[in-house]
Amino acid sequence: MNLTELLAQEETLTLRHFTNRDALAAGQYVIDRALREQLSVAVELKRNGQRLFYAALDGTAPDQEEWIRRKSNVVLRHGHSSLYMRLYNESKNRPYHTMYAVDPADYADAGGSFPVRVAGVGVIGTITVSGLSQEADHQLAIEALTYLNEQQK
Repeated sequence: MNLTELLAQEETLTLRHFTNRDALAAGQYVIDRALREQLSVAVELKRNGQRLFYAALDGTAPDQEEWIRRKSNVVLRHGHSSLYMRLYNESKNRPYHTMYAVDPADYADAGGSFPVRVAGVGVIGTITVSGLSQEADHQLAIEALTYLNEQQK
């Protein structure tokens, strides 16, 4: 995945709305898929700082909750996916934490968190997956938002 593809995902996955029920549907999509494929993941959806959905499956650890918080902070700070921010800074050969003067205890530029965008509003929250590789975490978040986007058409 490259920066252009990641930006295209962000533009394409703009929702008409993002309600509590939408968060439940997207979170349940991740959980159902993870159960079918026997994946150990945790998932969170937030809107305007409020956690609307959180679930952790067997095989996850309390660490996943910290990874989710830290990856989500990156998205909320920059308005881009955490994977985009990682690859962007790698392309510039600079460490994320040094460049943005942020504490690694609060920010993780690892894939898995994606901005929730609403048409005419902008970024209002995040969907974050943790437990797989950062690329797989990112992909699962994308698939959940794609599902939600299709439901809203």
